[in-house]
Amino acid sequence: MIHPVILCGGSGTRLWPLSRKSRPKQFADLLGGETLFQSSVQRVAAEGYAAPLVVTADDYRFVVKEQLDEIDTTPQAIVIEPAPRNTAPAILAAARLLARDDPAAVMLVLPSDHAIPDAAAFRAAVAEGLDAARAGRIVTFGIRPDRPETGYGYLELDGTGASGAQTLLGFVEKPDADRAAEMLAVGTYLWNAGIFLFRADTMIATFDVHCADLSDPVAAAVAGAQTDLGFLRLDPAAWARARDISIDHAVMEKSDALSVVPFDGAWSDLGDWQAIWRADGADMVTHGAVTAIDCEGSLLRAERKGQVLVGVGLTNIVAVSMGDAVLIADRGRAQDVKLAVDALKAEGLPQAAQHPVDYRPWGWYESLVQGDRFQVKRIVVKPGASLSLQSHHHRSEHWIVVEGTARVTVDDDVRLLGENQSVYIPLGAVHRLENPGKVDMVLIEVQTGSYLGEDDIIRYEDKYART
Repeated sequence: MIHPVILCGGSGTRLWPLSRKSRPKQFADLLGGETLFQSSVQRVAAEGYAAPLVVTADDYRFVVKEQLDEIDTTPQAIVIEPAPRNTAPAILAAARLLARDDPAAVMLVLPSDHAIPDAAAFRAAVAEGLDAARAGRIVTFGIRPDRPETGYGYLELDGTGASGAQTLLGFVEKPDADRAAEMLAVGTYLWNAGIFLFRADTMIATFDVHCADLSDPVAAAVAGAQTDLGFLRLDPAAWARARDISIDHAVMEKSDALSVVPFDGAWSDLGDWQAIWRADGADMVTHGAVTAIDCEGSLLRAERKGQVLVGVGLTNIVAVSMGDAVLIADRGRAQDVKLAVDALKAEGLPQAAQHPVDYRPWGWYESLVQGDRFQVKRIVVKPGASLSLQSHHHRSEHWIVVEGTARVTVDDDVRLLGENQSVYIPLGAVHRLENPGKVDMVLIEVQTGSYLGEDDIIRYEDKYART
């Protein structure tokens, strides 16, 4: 069996404002149908593949579980990194976990945010690398370039093999335009897809030789892992001793046991809006309520329901409109969107990292209107879910049910509210909101008070262990 390991971290800042730290691009439906994470899981849901092992961050654990449930997938494990440490510690932790049952387990490490439309062709490429991986080689996968691309790293082939796993001569950092054109012309360079195939014991031994300082803390983090609400949480104290480093810099660039399998199919890391435009294949790409008049070579997306985006006479423009932020950029400068995010961070603006829709294990909410001493939110609670038993120091709340049924606790009073019914939550009252029904419950919340921040919450009980 091939054991897929799906790395599900990262913030995808070049796809701002749709992708943000609180809700990165792998959880978004960028191309239609399913999210990038779900597509990555489905790509390896085939004969000969085990259930996936997902490595993710604490903030994303519930959305990972929810999106796996939506595609009827039960993972081997959802492994929680206590803190971000880049790809090397995550891959080594996955190798140690799988090696506990089978040291020779073959692992396929996949990013969760790539687009590979032809899943069968991808699995065929994986099969070409299996013999090399089972023989103790570390196999990486390279994409045959169709243009001089400066946004990717490259892999250099020795040029002796026509197909299958070939010897990898080395890695090339992201080139300038002239160097990228030269490599395209030579024909022995591939884009580095960041996908790897190897045996678990091979990777553990490779770290012991080339990045030994990670071996002990990662081994201790795995040994001390604890199950938490069905998730496997690595030991935080041991994990804190692991340094932040990518798998390429930790071991790949140092190992002499590397092979590469060329992949001729369509592939994109969807790293920026230019890539999203290119993946669609059309000259004008639109999403949502968009009207384009005399526009060409542009991407226009309206993300908020009830919002209309109109473009007139636009050429090579990216325009993405959300409820709390709008991006307008030259399509050729899509890589520079990260600079805009950095600028917003420097100004202390929440739009830099916080998505306008805040997803929680019980559902989600969004802020509709905010002013001095008041805020209006829409709250959606999933069937059977409940918010924590909590109180606030600085605000009171009014709740109006607009869909479904709510069970509301206010101090010692517990009542059911149907559509068009409301309740007042005084400042300091201990309260809870639950959905006892079989459909989503939708509620409008009006907050009033001197401070309306999300950190003004005292939790007394919480089914999601957030107290």
